[in-house]
Amino acid sequence: EDEVKKVTRLHTATHLLQAALRKVLGEEVHQMGSDITAERTRFDFSFSRKLTPEEVKKAEELVNEVVVKDHPVTMKEMDYEDAVASGALYFFREKYSQRVKVYTVGTDDAFFSREFCGGPHVTHTGEIGRFIIKKEEAVASGVRRIRATVEP
Repeated sequence: EDEVKKVTRLHTATHLLQAALRKVLGEEVHQMGSDITAERTRFDFSFSRKLTPEEVKKAEELVNEVVVKDHPVTMKEMDYEDAVASGALYFFREKYSQRVKVYTVGTDDAFFSREFCGGPHVTHTGEIGRFIIKKEEAVASGVRRIRATVEP
């Protein structure tokens, strides 16, 4: 049960990380994959260069600001077209059904993150704990990887 809770915290933190990276680096950042265990999250994303230490720090700080603000995390089932129109991020290469689950961090009119997702999530960001980026590295040409964890 403790492992499931930590994976859930890390899963939601991964959504926050993507949103933070897009705010720091720009909208060219798109998720290329992720892998979450009870020990860490691994997030692969499109970006053309190595991040500076300042960019890594700023992304980590943005995630932790959202955690401290204890925003609600809500899910709505929506028609695919309405979900896209709402600003929800999704994998461009994936096939989706007509109805999708969309998770929002924040309120409908002032959200920090909104994504298509079927995974487990916390009910509010304060449950996540302190988010720590451990490493940023290249995976392939145009693909970067961040490894991170959370502390209670």
